[in-house]
Amino acid sequence: MTAYRATDISKFYIAGINYKKSNATTRGQFAISSDQYAAILEKAAVTGLNELFILSTCNRTEIYGFAESAQQLIELLCSETIGTIDEFNHLAYIKHGKAALQHLFDVSAGLDSQILGDYEIVGQIKAAVKFSKEHDATGTFLERLINSVLQCSKAIKNETSISGGTVSVSFAAVQYIRENVQDILNKKILLIGTGKIGRNTCKNLVDYLNTKNITLINRTEEKATDLASELGLQSAPITELADQIADADIILAATNATDPTILHSHLEGKGKKLIIDLSIPYNVEAAASELKNVTLVSIDELSKINDETLAKRKAEVPKAKAIIAEHIAEFYEWLAMRRHAPMLKAVKTKLKEIHTSPLFSNHTSTVTFAISDPDERIQRVINGMASKIRLQNQGGCHYIEAINEFIAMEAS
Repeated sequence: MTAYRATDISKFYIAGINYKKSNATTRGQFAISSDQYAAILEKAAVTGLNELFILSTCNRTEIYGFAESAQQLIELLCSETIGTIDEFNHLAYIKHGKAALQHLFDVSAGLDSQILGDYEIVGQIKAAVKFSKEHDATGTFLERLINSVLQCSKAIKNETSISGGTVSVSFAAVQYIRENVQDILNKKILLIGTGKIGRNTCKNLVDYLNTKNITLINRTEEKATDLASELGLQSAPITELADQIADADIILAATNATDPTILHSHLEGKGKKLIIDLSIPYNVEAAASELKNVTLVSIDELSKINDETLAKRKAEVPKAKAIIAEHIAEFYEWLAMRRHAPMLKAVKTKLKEIHTSPLFSNHTSTVTFAISDPDERIQRVINGMASKIRLQNQGGCHYIEAINEFIAMEAS
């Protein structure tokens, strides 16, 4: 079993597929559920891969971690997916070292999203890393990296307008309805799935369409009833799915089901329907799109919406990249100091030995120090040494200088 040191940044890899080279059906074959994620992390521990996480969203599946090669991570990921290793390799992008770090920062900032500036990805990254941490698959490096990534993302959101306006997949669905459906207030809307995307979509429906003619269905019925109660909507049990589909004019699917929930048989001869599928994998049976009474819009089609808001966001990209560069530089500075941690610890130990030495005690018995607490004096010397190392990498010289400084530290 080989463990990979988190100080060797060249061993940090990301391998993934996204919307740029794969459609939603293909991405669905590599989507990772919680059970699959847990199984992957269990296998990773056995093989010595102990610092990694997986980001699986409607637009991408990516695995980040320390390994001997990206192929190790790919084989680990694909051991639990429907899609094969060969297919993943054909579609995948692979980065390591600084390029992998850059990619993660770009993703978190929404620069690599299907809709530029989509801020929902930040919560998905946090959730992915939290899951990995709960399964003992993160360490100091990843925790510090993700902290830096989240701080960077927050700075970009606060200091630029790259997430300005309201553009996301969930809002794009509402925008499509608003632009293509007449007399919306008299249309019955059915939303299937009340997870994060479904919940956001539901709130956007209420806020931007000014309608409450909405019924919610979720496999866990309590989630649907709770959200319906919160927003003043209706809910129905999953057992009434077929009847609710038949009655609805507009249907939005936002589930994480592995098999289609909305079937051809649900729709045939049931009147004119607009169906918006926000799910990965697709949640509407493919044959349904052949029905003349059905207009089916997929998540990929929604993401092509391009308006003035997106144009304004593109103008903010240089600002976002500059903020990312600052945070990456700070992270590299931390990484460099982490490599010096053993030396700083050794100096601190040596200074404590000097302080308790009888020779030092006799030498300083009549001295009044400006800082009375010896631990505080030692820490000040260590902080000074760390600052000098940042400016000039001469560890041995700073070691000797720190000892001399501590001995000479007395009131002037």
